[in-house]
Amino acid sequence: MKRRNFIKTTGMATAGIGIAANAAGNSFFNPPQNSLPRWRGFNLLDYFSPQRSHNRGQTTNEEFKWMSDWGFDFVRIPMAYPRYVKFDPSKNITPEEVLNFDEKVVEEVYNLVEQANKHGLHVSLDLHRAPGFCVNAGFNEPYNLWQDKEAQEAFYAHWKMWAKTFAEKSRDQISFDLVNEPCTREDMNDQFSQRGPVPGDLYREVVLNCMHVIHKHNPERIIVADGNNVGSDVIPEIFDLDVGQSCRGYYPHYISHYRASWVFENPDDSPEVVWPGVIDGQNFSRKSIEDFYAPWIDAVKQGVGVHCGECGCYNKTPHDVFLAWFEDVLSVLTENQIGWGLWEFKGTFGLLNSGRKDVDYEDWYGYKLDRKLLSLLQKY
Repeated sequence: MKRRNFIKTTGMATAGIGIAANAAGNSFFNPPQNSLPRWRGFNLLDYFSPQRSHNRGQTTNEEFKWMSDWGFDFVRIPMAYPRYVKFDPSKNITPEEVLNFDEKVVEEVYNLVEQANKHGLHVSLDLHRAPGFCVNAGFNEPYNLWQDKEAQEAFYAHWKMWAKTFAEKSRDQISFDLVNEPCTREDMNDQFSQRGPVPGDLYREVVLNCMHVIHKHNPERIIVADGNNVGSDVIPEIFDLDVGQSCRGYYPHYISHYRASWVFENPDDSPEVVWPGVIDGQNFSRKSIEDFYAPWIDAVKQGVGVHCGECGCYNKTPHDVFLAWFEDVLSVLTENQIGWGLWEFKGTFGLLNSGRKDVDYEDWYGYKLDRKLLSLLQKY
């Protein structure tokens, strides 16, 4: 039941969305005009882990060049805030330490953005772990972002710091993605506890306060809010704000997170996957993808900027199933002028060194390149 609850709250259930099923079906010949650019690129996990000992390695200048040379124009940097504050890692972080910014690491992040910009890449700076909240467990927060004013004030302080740091950067160079995949959770330290949407009026309040803080330093800064309920739901409460929204390209999770230990308590319980076809008693096809994105496409038609900040597939999914499914995802997004960011550039979801056992990799300057995936990405 926990597996089913997780999948349900991250977009498995599409019945009753109240949007005509053909909202996306005929969009190719009359695409909506998206107010956000159709950025295409990758997530970079340089500052993803809250533990500095888990550093996945810095993205190199050479890697940025490859992204640009291959025709991509976007990187998203999901950060865990403990990576750029000073605190005692042998103890739980305190509210005071949450605001103890480490200028050396802040400068490192700035230099990473500089490198990306030099290669013509737009950077989306994202708080994957914000003060008092992360969609993932594994770090003890001193408060709860959705319950405690002290956590919210700390959250605003972090965005004030980043807004000042990048105040001189143009809107073409950097945007801010406020918090990754907001949701409530019964137990913040239990990865498998029941999740749900953040109350819409509360999410609006937090977004609006961030917007005021950020635009004080650069009124042209593009701001993006991740979809509610783990990124799966549009946020109608902020349609009137000058804020874009970020969806996800993981539907259905049966395929995108096949045998993933952080999704399935027992990965051996993962149902076998096909595309298109029946998975765990449900029939899936490109039509299912169109239905899932119908609310997002409707938001674009209402003037809301939409981008898919994360998409992709864990390396346990058979490669042919992954590519067949992913082409449907990318084609639906592209027909509706919605850009995307693959999770990740290198690693188990990535273009390089994914560790798949059923791929004939191409040697690429010491990396293992999934050429079929690259060709698919370049197509869209």
